[in-house]
Amino acid sequence: MQENSNYYLQRNNRNLKSIEKLLDEELPPLCIDYFMAIDSQTSPLTRLNYAHDLKIFFNYLCLKKFRGKTVRDITLLDIEAVTNSDIEYFLVYLSNYEYCGKMHCCNERAKARKLSSVRAMFKYFFNKGLISVNNSAKVATPKLHETPIIRLDGNEVADIIDIAESGTGLSPRQKSFHDKNKVRDSAILILFLGTGIRISELVGLNDNDINFRDNSFIVIRKGGNKSILFFGEDVSEALKRYIEYKKQTDLENYGGGALFLSSQKKRITVRAVENLVKKYAQIVSPLKKISPHKLRSTYGTQLYRATGDIYIVADVLGHKDINTTRKHYAAISEDNRRAIADKVKLRRDDD
Repeated sequence: MQENSNYYLQRNNRNLKSIEKLLDEELPPLCIDYFMAIDSQTSPLTRLNYAHDLKIFFNYLCLKKFRGKTVRDITLLDIEAVTNSDIEYFLVYLSNYEYCGKMHCCNERAKARKLSSVRAMFKYFFNKGLISVNNSAKVATPKLHETPIIRLDGNEVADIIDIAESGTGLSPRQKSFHDKNKVRDSAILILFLGTGIRISELVGLNDNDINFRDNSFIVIRKGGNKSILFFGEDVSEALKRYIEYKKQTDLENYGGGALFLSSQKKRITVRAVENLVKKYAQIVSPLKKISPHKLRSTYGTQLYRATGDIYIVADVLGHKDINTTRKHYAAISEDNRRAIADKVKLRRDDD
């Protein structure tokens, strides 16, 4: 378990260094107290996301409101001078803006997240008595429209595993790597589809986290809590094949104990896992944008179908909010609507 902890410790340390650099070089000095205040309430990853959101906000202010100032020059008096209209214009600006030399466009959910980051900072300064008015509280959250749950259907689940094992449909270049990686790739896909594990949890797994005596493994959930998950025989067989393959090819001595290794014999990265899921999914279902999270949704949907218990699904997926899990129930409702589509007859049977 120590290796697993080290992986998350290393990830947190990287995020902490990034936050420190942003505070030292790219955010106003007034942000230091704010980030110290939220240190014990948030994870390093959450704070890093806040820091990037606020950097975009301050860049906008210097571009549109405090022209001639740099982000480092912004003071609490400037923060107090920001009106609710300024923040509303900021949300419009997010539809098409430049950040770190690239153009970006935020959807409604991304805008809502950035507004939340701005609100949290304004609320802190207001509650501390450092500004006399909190105009961010007057800004309405962008309306969030429900998006359909994208997932693999039953046949597609079997197909994506078959393709990972056989290499059918891969390009010549992809096939050149396939024989070397097919056992690993199959194990990754089957683990996603058989447990609903998060991509960060999968990347953080180590060999000694797997217990084949009771088919369980240890993951570190969001917030750093440890949890034990269980898996069925399909997952067990796939993991055993991959672990045996590592032994046969001497890979078990690389990666510092990491379960899944890259072609460079290091712990596989989140980006590499995203790319391999995309590679196989494009062959199976080219019209669906299937990501590791969509495989997680596939598992959640299938688990709800099998149990009918939304609370079991929430517990297994590690959802703190049951409303997050209800999205899987919504997917089942879509199936029900499809099933009854032909129940209402418009013509007599003898027509």
